[in-house]
Amino acid sequence: MIRVVAVDGPSGSGKSTVSRAVADDLGLEVLDTGAMYRAVTQAALARGADLADGDALGALARAVTIEVTDVVLLDGADVSDAIRGPEVTGAVSTVSAHPQVREVLVARQREWVAQRGGGVVEGRDIGTVVFPDAPLKIYLTADEEERARRRQRDEAAADRATELTAVADAIARRDRLDATRTASPLAAAADAVVVDTTTMTPDEVVDHVVALARAALGSGAA
Repeated sequence: MIRVVAVDGPSGSGKSTVSRAVADDLGLEVLDTGAMYRAVTQAALARGADLADGDALGALARAVTIEVTDVVLLDGADVSDAIRGPEVTGAVSTVSAHPQVREVLVARQREWVAQRGGGVVEGRDIGTVVFPDAPLKIYLTADEEERARRRQRDEAAADRATELTAVADAIARRDRLDATRTASPLAAAADAVVVDTTTMTPDEVVDHVVALARAALGSGAA
């Protein structure tokens, strides 16, 4: 059995915060797959690539090196802040929709887990495509207004002041693009545990997911 906790969900649902805390509690490493797609998008924008050219973007994804830990390195350079900026955020759904890009990064995500013997992996297609046999699949969600408020707080913390209405519009656009793309659309796996975090604190969500993970992974969880 692969020791994978798959965490999926839309923007602002709490995936990153929850995944990091759950991984710490279980003694596992965590992989933010969204950061990988953002890194490829950053590379494409920096090179002036055609974001509609799936073949070219797939070749680019194959050519660059991406390391995701506490920071995100693209070909050795720290792009942790750059990939969270508005330019990348506005383009990442377009880049990540290309099957050629997803093929490259899904293979790397599976390799990451194989090298570590497991992990907490967060994204939008982890339970449905990347690790369909994961023993625990979590789908985090929250209502749109709450997700927009959370994202606005994140932007403010990064000194990127944004109106709540603009944030909500951007989230709605991203949701629509991610849920309707042909390759690996955002969706809850049929056997995922859906957790609505709208009225939950981060600690409550983490405690709930950790309890589910310990039951699913058995004595192998720390």
